[in-house]
Amino acid sequence: MREHDYEPVPGLPERLPPGETILWQGAPAFAALARRALHVRSIAIYFAALALWRGTSLALDGASAHEVAAGASLLVLVGAGAILPLALYAWAAARTTLYTITNRRVVIRAGVALPTSFNLPFAAIEAAGVRLHGDGVGDIALRLMPGQKVAYIFLWPHARPWRFARPEPMLRCIPEAETVAQTLGRALAAAAAMPVQPVGDGERERPGLHAPAPATA
Repeated sequence: MREHDYEPVPGLPERLPPGETILWQGAPAFAALARRALHVRSIAIYFAALALWRGTSLALDGASAHEVAAGASLLVLVGAGAILPLALYAWAAARTTLYTITNRRVVIRAGVALPTSFNLPFAAIEAAGVRLHGDGVGDIALRLMPGQKVAYIFLWPHARPWRFARPEPMLRCIPEAETVAQTLGRALAAAAAMPVQPVGDGERERPGLHAPAPATA
């Protein structure tokens, strides 16, 4: 039995109710997640600079070529020891995460050791925005309605950075993010046009992607 064989529908904790359909499913790109969420490249550059500085300092002090190489190599090994666990975690997170967009909600199935599903109905989403990177990979952040909150520590790394007081779930480092954002925008717009129970204190403008505005009964 594989770790997610218990799911009745891949990425979802239960079967879809009548009338709900899956519009898109995807996972983070491993390399992009390692670079942007866990900052593996920045750490590698930092230790490479330290190794270069150490080697140069030893050489200027008259050390032998062997001593220069040994001094620089030590810092390279320390850097590798810091980078490897982060890279492994990024690989595991990309492998175990599945994002799902239906015509009614967004679901984030995540968790390396303890898989958890975060169910985000459209009525709980105040606004959504997309950030595209140069390689076609991008992030879609979801701002929740006031009073709706998911703990940042449980969301990470699937959360918008530095939003601790009001965490924003994020579909992070997904390929073809612009196309996915358009799919989500159309779904939010369609949901906004349907009568729903009030979930807020009146109708308001939603910035970013289309988000459902609460309608009166």
